[in-house]
Amino acid sequence: MDRFDTRAGSGVAWRMLRDLFTPESVSLSLDGASKDDVLLALVGLLGLDERASSSLHRMLRRRESHGSTGVGRGVAIPHARSLAVDRVRLAYGRHDEGVPYDAIDARPVRHLFLIVAPPVELSSQYLPVLGKVAQFVKEPDVIDRLGRLTQPQEFFALLEEKHQ
Repeated sequence: MDRFDTRAGSGVAWRMLRDLFTPESVSLSLDGASKDDVLLALVGLLGLDERASSSLHRMLRRRESHGSTGVGRGVAIPHARSLAVDRVRLAYGRHDEGVPYDAIDARPVRHLFLIVAPPVELSSQYLPVLGKVAQFVKEPDVIDRLGRLTQPQEFFALLEEKHQ
């Protein structure tokens, strides 16, 4: 299936959140003992070259210095605009023990959804994608189900089931 809607006049647009993830961008065993460690691990899931990864990691740390992206319920949605990517990219990582993240509810973060977009994008996907991820994690059963996943394919099946 084509990942993007490229019909004439529509611009390049995502159909569903699942279209913006790849199997390689999903980790059910994210490593790291700190916020900085897990951000670096998330960036690694995007498969960028070393220079782009380093630049994106710095951008995410800078974004976190302005306020934590830990939204509560064990979830963080780190996000940034960066020249490291040429289109919206997403990654999901689960950290089984949870890491200190300065989240709004002061709880450790176990589920991280990384959103990265280029500085300028004609299709304006960045904020709608951020909103869809926030909506997805607010569903009552999603956090528990994310915690029980055993394979990345189950992550995609959950997104599909929730029409995301």
